[in-house]
Amino acid sequence: MGDRREPTIRHSTDDLEALALLHDPVRRSLYEAVTAGGGDVGRGEAAEAAGVSRTLAGHHLDKLVEAGLLESGFRQQEKKGPGSGRPAKVYRRARGERSVSLPPRDYATLASALADVVDLLGAEEQAEEAARRAGERMAGRHAGQPVEQVLGERGYEPYEEAGVVRLRNCPFHALAEEQPLLVCSMNLALCQGLLQGLGDDPARARLDPRPGECCVSLSKTNED
Repeated sequence: MGDRREPTIRHSTDDLEALALLHDPVRRSLYEAVTAGGGDVGRGEAAEAAGVSRTLAGHHLDKLVEAGLLESGFRQQEKKGPGSGRPAKVYRRARGERSVSLPPRDYATLASALADVVDLLGAEEQAEEAARRAGERMAGRHAGQPVEQVLGERGYEPYEEAGVVRLRNCPFHALAEEQPLLVCSMNLALCQGLLQGLGDDPARARLDPRPGECCVSLSKTNED
């Protein structure tokens, strides 16, 4: 099976304290502005999106970095040479995952073990079919809703780019790092089953991996 990486989901008691920071409406707005940016977002951009001053935004953004919800870095100014100024501080979504449940639950370990079973038995096709049926069952709970709304509620964070619906977040990221081929194929089957169950064209979903995003994208129409 080659080298294996353990899931990176965190289950510490610090998670509850970190997520509690998002109860503040300003911090929540700033966090959403950064995550919606899909990459490096400057302090001014986040402040404008949240409707607050740059100074207040910087204070709260740095608090989110301290809590591990965001990461920070610096973006070199386009203008070079004298007078170009210092590199601008930017923020991005933290790469780790946080999970809060009382009492603690550890579904990632069981999911990893089940993925090993599929690998050992060579049952990839059966796993994809199971994922497709799960997508159809999901559709039954969301009848009449557009697929973008359903995926948004499931944490995929869909957005449109050049006529394609892309998914900024992979809800199965930790396991996908460990078993990328299996998890991505099951994720595709899940999305196709969801489309089928919603009365949509399952062929809209396709594997279209991009760094830092979900491996699946959806064409806007059957003709794309």
